[in-house]
Amino acid sequence: MKIISPVAICVFLMVFARASVAADDPPVMPCDLGPLLEIPGIWALTPDKLEQLYPKPAGASANPYFTWLTADHSRAQFMRNHFVNLRVDLTIFEKTVPVEEAIVDFVNGKLNGMTFSVYNRGDSGTVALEELQRRSAKCNEALRIKLGVVPTRRNPDPAQGLLSQGWTWISPLGMASLEYNPELERGHAEYLRLRIAPRDARGAIASAMREQRGGTTLSELTAAVKHNPEGDVWIDGVPMVDQGPKGYCVVASAQRLFEYYGISCDQDQLAQMAGTQAQGGTNPVEMAKALQSLDTNFKMHFKALMGVSSDRGFTIQKTQNERDFQKQLQDYVNKGIPLLWGLEIGRFPEEPPLKMHTVGGQMQNVGGQMQTVSGHMRLIIGYNPTAGQVIFTDSWGAGHEMKRMKIQDAYHATHGLYVMQPTTH
Repeated sequence: MKIISPVAICVFLMVFARASVAADDPPVMPCDLGPLLEIPGIWALTPDKLEQLYPKPAGASANPYFTWLTADHSRAQFMRNHFVNLRVDLTIFEKTVPVEEAIVDFVNGKLNGMTFSVYNRGDSGTVALEELQRRSAKCNEALRIKLGVVPTRRNPDPAQGLLSQGWTWISPLGMASLEYNPELERGHAEYLRLRIAPRDARGAIASAMREQRGGTTLSELTAAVKHNPEGDVWIDGVPMVDQGPKGYCVVASAQRLFEYYGISCDQDQLAQMAGTQAQGGTNPVEMAKALQSLDTNFKMHFKALMGVSSDRGFTIQKTQNERDFQKQLQDYVNKGIPLLWGLEIGRFPEEPPLKMHTVGGQMQNVGGQMQTVSGHMRLIIGYNPTAGQVIFTDSWGAGHEMKRMKIQDAYHATHGLYVMQPTTH
């Protein structure tokens, strides 16, 4: 979680003249996301227009409304609690429905869809069932009016890769879905999620709207493998997800992998299945079990290459040597398959160097002097045999898309290496 400068906060307070009720609470800044739901006009939204809709206030050190998760401005994220000393009050539908976060996706500079987290356990904590029902009803009513159609009931069907319950709207004006975990109706809330997209949307968000599981095949993945004259070999196009202040590095990494394969299954759903705690992270054995349980649902195959073995139950083991580690990661990258990489960060130098960051829900100074910190999960997306480097990505937003570490250091830091790949060719 980031800190915004005191000068910027003063600017915000002077502009909005709104402070918290409790003296110890951070100041609150309103942010109406209603303009993002003006269908069909919003389909003309571009990255530049998004910045015009929610500009950085004069004198501010950072834009308090949203951050770009990627350097190419293909994904933006609005967060209620992005800063430790400022809360942004995100709302939709005439400010009647609160939002924890919103993701805005662009493809080739054109809006591809948006996802609004109306509720998720990791960020929202406990919210009364009656309040969640009110939010759901308000979204349902507003979408029916905006899209001009009656929604279709969405029922969970794990055998077809459909894990959520809710409603779907498909009309000439666009598409939308309102999804929640099936247990919500029995009082156990995990997430309530709203998605909207134009009719020509692509990727995981389009799959979610049309209630289809990911259709990526192994033969299609090699097209994402790129090379440059410096010797880098990497997988391009892995979507960025910011885990935020939660200990969600495992499920955030898994979501990125699923999105890359065109599968709609986000970190809040995965957290539910894996038993992830917002501050405590994910038990690696439970995560391995959860990932393996998705094999049939999404026509995927999960395998532990190092760390957690599923042979006659789940045990922790490290069986590969450094040469096998290097060969295996190169083989999978060459096929366009990212690897889920569990490791202990802070033991070895990396490029760019680690700085103060949230790890497992705790602020850790993992820059400058190297030190051992809690476990973490990343995605290995490439390598450079000439430089002897592993190329990886962290689920921490812009600036963490493509990072490096010496292969031998990466091997010694590893406590788990997993592959999840399509079974269809």
